[in-house]
Amino acid sequence: MAEQNAPIRVGLLGAGTVGSQTARILVEQKDELGQRIGRPLEISGIACLDPNEVDFPWIDKSLLTSDTMSVVKNADIVVELIGGTGVARTFVLEALNNGASVVTANKALLAKYGPELYKAAEDNHADIYFEAAVGGAIPIVRPLRESLVGDQVKSMLGIVNGTTNYILDEMTTKGLDFDVALKEAQEKGYAEADPTGDIEGYDAANKAAIMATLGFHTNVGIDDVTVEGITHITADDIAAATAEGKVVKLLAVVDHTEDGVSARVYPALIRNEHPLASVHGSFNAVFLHAEYADDLMFYGRGAGGAPTASAVVGDIVTVARHIASGCTGPAIRMYNDYPIAPLSSAKASFAVRFLIHDKPGVLLQVAKEFADRGISINGVNQDLKPTATEPGYDGEIQQLRLVTHMTDETTLREAVDAVCQLDSVTGDPSIIRVLD
Repeated sequence: MAEQNAPIRVGLLGAGTVGSQTARILVEQKDELGQRIGRPLEISGIACLDPNEVDFPWIDKSLLTSDTMSVVKNADIVVELIGGTGVARTFVLEALNNGASVVTANKALLAKYGPELYKAAEDNHADIYFEAAVGGAIPIVRPLRESLVGDQVKSMLGIVNGTTNYILDEMTTKGLDFDVALKEAQEKGYAEADPTGDIEGYDAANKAAIMATLGFHTNVGIDDVTVEGITHITADDIAAATAEGKVVKLLAVVDHTEDGVSARVYPALIRNEHPLASVHGSFNAVFLHAEYADDLMFYGRGAGGAPTASAVVGDIVTVARHIASGCTGPAIRMYNDYPIAPLSSAKASFAVRFLIHDKPGVLLQVAKEFADRGISINGVNQDLKPTATEPGYDGEIQQLRLVTHMTDETTLREAVDAVCQLDSVTGDPSIIRVLD
């Protein structure tokens, strides 16, 4: 009986933005969480780089230590919030191999080593839960693991990075250039000092890999995801989208087709009527299509200490309930071995913008390169505001924007490369997919 009433020990690895807020919820909601679980929760240790730098009124300083392994070895539930794929993997495997369960928000770790960690959890009769790894506070992982296991997930697309969504939203609503919007995001704490992982799409790619693995029950790693960020998106691209009744969003898109599984991250033009178009600021949303449930949308705060900590504590409570009941949750089994679909298998419409010399015959030359490759043009706009000059050319530099009918990306890029070789075309082109 004493063991049944003994506290369930929670070891926190990391006391940063999310770790500190996780500790706060565990302390301030201790009694109620204990009632929900049937046994009390107890923070057994908090690992951090420098205990002297952690100063939160709800954290007992005697729990702080720089000896991370000691926290791992003295917990029933290890909560990994340190990030990265190096030492984090070591600590998570150590916890699982010792029979402790793991809660993590580390999308990079799961996207690279997920199958290894899932097997370690199953082999050691332990849990591994990671709701906060995709979409912050949005409950998308649990529905994929549990609620939709009786269905067939066909596709998912969503806004899963709050930093890029905030930047693109500011560019749309305020007419800011990318660099200005990024600086503003950094000043407000939405972007890191080094924002590469966000703006180049790598953060969203990690989440896409996790979504594809869970949704299709097959191993999709980070190296299987094609990634394109938003650094090339300009105010001109945003203005052209607005004129057409569209917005630009960075999307994570996963599909299962006859050609295999695809997981991609790229900016796309979305019509204003689409549900994802109304996702503003740092919010996230995932749009899911299943065989029988049809269309589902999950929306909410995609980042921030408190919202992410809410998802982390939700996992802690779930795992603690399993411990109190003497069981574990469902294992993550990847029983399918689907191929990764080639890039040429996915077709879409594209908006392509070139900088051209404003003289007769240029449009004909450009159109010919597309026609020679079987790409049909749906619309042309040459009334955009010129934004560039070219040394040695005294004439006006004009923007030419084409919107294609459906084509595959490989062929599209061949046509764009050919156009860029024309003497009358200068600068770098802009290529943005159009979401139907």
